[in-house]
Amino acid sequence: MTVPESTYRVQLRPEFTFADAAGIAGYLRDLGIGALYASPVLDAAPGSTHGYDVVDPTQARPALGGEAARQELSALLKELGLGLVVDIVPNHMSVEVPKVNRWWWDVLKHGRDSEYAAFFDVDWERGPLLLPVLGDDDAVGELTVEGDELVYYDHRFPIAPGTETGTPQEVHERQHYRLIGWRRGNAELTYRRFFDITTLAAVRVEDPKVFAETHGEVLRWVADGDVTGLRIDHPDGLADPGGYFRRLRENAPDAWIVAEKILHPGEPLPQSWPVDGTTGYDALREIAGVFVDPDGEPGFTELATELGVQTGYHRVEAEARRLVTDRILVAEVRRIAALLPDVDPEQARQAVAETMIAFPVYRSYLPEGASHWAAAIAGARETRPDLADALARLDTAVRENPESELATRLQQTSGMVVAKGTEDTTFYRYTRFAALNEVGGNPDRFGLGVEEFHRLAAEREAGYPAAMTTLTTHDTKRSEDTRARMAVLAEVPGEFAEAVRRWTARRGIDEPSLNLLAWQTLVSTWPIEPSRLRDYLDKAAKEAKLRTSWTDHDEAFEADVAAWPEDVMNNAELAADVEAFVKRIEGPGYANSLGQKLVQLTAPGVPDVYQGTELWDFSLVDPDNRRPVDYVARREILARITDGELPEIDASGAAKLLVVHKALRLRREHPALFRGYRPLRAEGPAAAHCLAYTRSPDLAVAVTRLPVGLEAGGGWRDTVLPLPAGVWTDVLTGREVTGDLATLFDRYPVALLVRGDV
Repeated sequence: MTVPESTYRVQLRPEFTFADAAGIAGYLRDLGIGALYASPVLDAAPGSTHGYDVVDPTQARPALGGEAARQELSALLKELGLGLVVDIVPNHMSVEVPKVNRWWWDVLKHGRDSEYAAFFDVDWERGPLLLPVLGDDDAVGELTVEGDELVYYDHRFPIAPGTETGTPQEVHERQHYRLIGWRRGNAELTYRRFFDITTLAAVRVEDPKVFAETHGEVLRWVADGDVTGLRIDHPDGLADPGGYFRRLRENAPDAWIVAEKILHPGEPLPQSWPVDGTTGYDALREIAGVFVDPDGEPGFTELATELGVQTGYHRVEAEARRLVTDRILVAEVRRIAALLPDVDPEQARQAVAETMIAFPVYRSYLPEGASHWAAAIAGARETRPDLADALARLDTAVRENPESELATRLQQTSGMVVAKGTEDTTFYRYTRFAALNEVGGNPDRFGLGVEEFHRLAAEREAGYPAAMTTLTTHDTKRSEDTRARMAVLAEVPGEFAEAVRRWTARRGIDEPSLNLLAWQTLVSTWPIEPSRLRDYLDKAAKEAKLRTSWTDHDEAFEADVAAWPEDVMNNAELAADVEAFVKRIEGPGYANSLGQKLVQLTAPGVPDVYQGTELWDFSLVDPDNRRPVDYVARREILARITDGELPEIDASGAAKLLVVHKALRLRREHPALFRGYRPLRAEGPAAAHCLAYTRSPDLAVAVTRLPVGLEAGGGWRDTVLPLPAGVWTDVLTGREVTGDLATLFDRYPVALLVRGDV
């Protein structure tokens, strides 16, 4: 099996192609990376900036350079000794522009007689395929016919053979599909989609033929040695994730395979999945959590309550999930409820909805995960005792036949409810302390203790040593450095609360949760361009669905939110006050950034570096995190470091690149040093501020945590790290060191130590 020592994620798009990726391959090798990790490379919707909207899985995306450019990139990576990890999307395909998806076009044209009819998860028993694309139902009068296509403005649809005569409306009535008002989609859709996105239609990869057609090209690349690893997007949306991974492993026995599986705290990865681990959100939660001060919780709860922000996390989460079941995924819930026999339809709908709302994890995989299913049923019964009979019937039906359509659809849809209700709604409503509001996170848990971190790291080394670890991805709510600076706020809750009160009095946002989120975001990304902050707050407001949303707009509120960044920054006194506060937390934020990065790069697992984050990167949620990366500047800094420069910790971010480079090179050149895990505990008055461990007898890692409290307590004083006997050298500085922490950390707040002549 080809397990990389590390990966570097790049976001391919028409502006950054296979050729552009080849252009940075040498830099990645020099940085110390083991494999290039690419976003989806199969043909995607026109103009796609991310590639997850695949339209043709049988060819490399022409907009990236096509097959020839892909081959050239693969050949170069092999020459440089780098692997290639590719992100693939088995759950869905884009149908936004039907004509560019030849399978979907054929289904629309021929209906159930199409050779691709079984490729998509369509409920044909409910009649013609419903397509929610019209402004409203009356807009059917605006249809025209052009040749063999039915046209609605920029939307074009095929006309079935022999049905082309008569008015456009008469032609429309003869098709295998019906164009309906877009607002009807959530409640009446007749095909399964990706979350609430009607332009992404679910694909039935549980069918061996569909699997072969959708995976054949990528598996050819794997067989040829061009692709060494696969990242699997959203497996929880599949009917049978375990079966999918077993089939994938059979076809790619030597590939490194990681699953984008979101694990809740304490939830194990299904043991039947033949994968190397997750894509690392569990590691992110643990690494980021150990840099958060639990003592800050009361102050933030008090501030949130004072401002009118909801602080009952589970109540907020339940309300958000219910919003999803009752208003967004209505069609999916009804389709599942219809499969429950001998139960009143409305009772069945409510029972299905309440069960998914109560899921303690994303989904179960019965018969695996039976305890999670039981917890969901128990939670639903507690919330809705009036549904006891319907829930009992649902529980019995699912347990007795876990492979039934009822059990399958309910489990795969529960993941949609949890993701949409928790990550995409709750995390923008429950803004008490936003550094915790991350994919895979649990915002009601304020920080993680050192001993728990050690236990979880040791478990990863024992169970999934080849799992990916990460701090930033294309899906994270904020980048690692933004989160690291935000974590400092937990050490100064009183100061921050006073500041927020002052600032809100001058220019608050008239929605409490967004107001608190905005101030946390501003100080964590300062200085940020007003346009970037404006776009972020617009997305946050619409995802929260409190005062406005993507479909139902409060124009006046949106205008006020849009004006907020410039109003704050153009107010000289207010901006100066914000900047002064940022200066207070900036240094500790840098320390947190370096600490969490060194931990991620050296702890158990395969570390991924998201594009550009080898320097400071204060990005926010997508699309902000897909901005172009300045590789010229990074090459120049790397060259200076290679020549021996030890950069200062300043706004340039060069110190972070030093840490990334030194750690990655050590992993790649001496992989045997990174086998095993043992806690290393500091001793002395400031011991709680040091996180340290060994990965082998000759490698130790030590980082600073809670730096504000460390300084307030008088520094390291006589605190020591009891290193095993021998001569130890700090790889970052090149100097011999002892376990005296005041000396060890006098240049950088982190240390990467090797013993002997390594």
